[in-house]
Formats: sequence, structure tokens, C-alpha cells
Amino acid sequence: MQSVVLRDESQRPWREDARVMGLVGVAHASSHFSHLLLPLMFPVFVQEFGWRYAELGMLSSLFFVISGLGQAGAGFVVDRWGARPVLLTSMALYILACLQAYAAQSYAGLMVVAVLAGLGNAPFHPVNFTILNQRVSTPRLGYAFSVHGVSGNLGWALAPVFFSVCAAWWGWRHAFLAASVLYALILVLLLIHRQHLVTIPAPAASSPSMRGRGSGQGSALGILRMPVVWWCFLFFLLSTVTLAVVQNFAVPILNALHGISLEQASMTLTAYMLLGAVGILIGGFLAARFAQVTDRVVALCMVAAALLMALCASGWLGPQATLWLLALTGFAVGIGGPSRDLMIKKGTPKEATGRVYGLVYSGLDVGFALSPLVFGLFMDQGWYTATLLGAALVLFISAGVALGVGQRSVPH
Repeated sequence: MQSVVLRDESQRPWREDARVMGLVGVAHASSHFSHLLLPLMFPVFVQEFGWRYAELGMLSSLFFVISGLGQAGAGFVVDRWGARPVLLTSMALYILACLQAYAAQSYAGLMVVAVLAGLGNAPFHPVNFTILNQRVSTPRLGYAFSVHGVSGNLGWALAPVFFSVCAAWWGWRHAFLAASVLYALILVLLLIHRQHLVTIPAPAASSPSMRGRGSGQGSALGILRMPVVWWCFLFFLLSTVTLAVVQNFAVPILNALHGISLEQASMTLTAYMLLGAVGILIGGFLAARFAQVTDRVVALCMVAAALLMALCASGWLGPQATLWLLALTGFAVGIGGPSRDLMIKKGTPKEATGRVYGLVYSGLDVGFALSPLVFGLFMDQGWYTATLLGAALVLFISAGVALGVGQRSVPH
């Protein structure tokens, strides 16, 4: 392995750290882009194939079940073999998923898309955070986490615009074909700069004292016995439920409750993600300033977002104000993003980064999987207001769980 990973942090120039942040950011954006490969086409699938929202929600659930199961295991693979080969494999799977979507003729064909894309999505958090923690100087990790979060939101924000434009110009099938080309270009970029994605596997990276802790926190069973890990898992599960409602159902909800066009509703979803990215940028500075109370920062942001979501559900302020309130919800959640990642880092043994992040972030996939199943039934019943109120309630509960994480975290 190259010595660059082990170089003294004071010798790492900003340019080197920035390059790593940028590459990981592009990869993270592609991951979030994949979350919307199928949901953005739900209205088209309803019209063209006559499927119900509960059936379509199952596709999202399948994607995130595969991703969640794979993510928990991917952390061990990353720790054992390094992050780079896993990352490149994920990009290849995304290309296959898009090509399958282009050719799909049935519900079963779209299930294959969900499986391929879910497998591609599975390793991203253990991959990304392992690269960042090894390749970026510790004093700059707050900025790295901020860039990481912003790039994810930009991936979400790009997807509605990309698919709306491509589908309008060439049809929905060719929109998926265009997406496969986009993923191929990203894969080429990562291959060109592959030397900056090298990580040292855990056995080589850990010190002799750490290697003697086979039954400690760094071991597989050790991290499973850490209460803070499961509290972090629960936080990700709950907080993601609301995001899944926004991604999967915000467009038809806004259309049904306020008569807002599908195009304008899609742009609101993009605004949600863009304001979320702005919030993450601001949150990066807050995370650095209030590093000792990250749990409280996260909890306050979740409460604010829950209140905004509840106001969206009420519709008291009219259609246009509701659009802005929904977008501001993304801003509130975004501010808490970097503090959330630092909150997780506090409870992570240094020699088990991939494993802990893989397990904890699989809660995100579980939330994404459960939310469409539950709220897809709400949507089929026409309970649009209840869908938004339910999402707000779950987000409020997640604030309490964040405080629970803080009580159980032990600084390194």
C-alpha cells in the first residue's frame, strides 16, 4: 500500500484533501441519484402500466432492503479488502441497473432494476467514510463530512431535473439510457484518479495494541454489543422515514392536495434537496463550532423540520407557501447533517470504521424500505394529509433518539 494514507496529517496539503473530498463527493452524489431512479417514474408507471402506489412502493422497498442487507456486510468487506475495488464495482452495477430499466417490459423487470441498483448502493457509506477518515486530515473532517452531505443532496436534486428533461425529450426509457451514460462517465473519472481512493484494510491499519483486541469494540461481535451503535441505527431508521415520504410521494401529494402540476411539484422536490445542500454547508461550520454537543444540534434541527412538515400537512398557508415550507424542511434537516456524521464518529472505534458505518447506515436503508410500504397504503386510501403528518411525527421522535445517542457516546 502507498504511504500517503499514513503520512503525518500536518504534511497533507489542502489540494490533496480537497481532491479526495471531491472524488468521494461525486461518488456519493451518484449514490443518491440512484435512490430516485424508479420513484421519479412512479406517475409514468401508474399511467402506462396501471400499477398502484403500494405496488410501486414495493420497488423502493426492495431497493432499500437489498441495500440495507448489503450495507451491513459491505462494511466488513471494506475493512478487509479496502474501499476502492468495492466502489468501482458499485458503479458498474448502477450502469447495469439503468440498462435493465431501459429494456424492462414488466414489473418483474423493474424488480431486477431495484435489486441491481440496491446492490450498487449498499457499500457507499462504509466506502465513503472509510476513504474520508483515512485520506483526509482530521482537522478537516468536519468540512469533508459537509462536502459529503452536500454532494448527496445535489445527487437527489439533479435526479428530478435530469429525468424530467430527458423523459420530455426522448421518453422515459431513453432517460434511463442517458443515466447509464452518466454513470459510465463517473466510473471513468474514478478510474483515472484511482490512486486517491486507496485505503488500508483494517488488519494493516490497526496498531499492535488494537490487533490484540479481538474481543473488544473493534471486533465484529464487539460492535454489536455497543448500545450507541444501535441507537445510531434507530436514529437513521426514523429520520429516513420522512425523507422517503418526500422522495416517493411529495409530487403526487402536492398534485392531489393543491392541484400543483407534476412539473412544478418535481421542481419543489429539487428545491428541497438544494436547500438541504445549503443547510449542510452551514451545518459544517456549526458542527465544527459545537462539536461537543452534536446530538443537541441534530435534535433541534429534527424538531424544526418536524414542525415545518406538520405545517405543510395543514395547508393553512396555501399552495405556494406549502411549496416553500416543504423546501425549508430540507434546509432544516440539512443543517443537522454534518453534526449527525460527527455524532456517529464519536461512537466509532477507529479500527472498525467500515463495520460501524455499514451497520449504522443500514438503518437508513431500513427506513427507506419501510416507509413506502406503510405510507404507500396511506396514499392508495387518499390519506395525503395523514401521510405528511405521520412523517412529521416520526421525525419528531428521531430528535429524542438523537439525544439518546449523545448520552451513550464516549469520546475517543
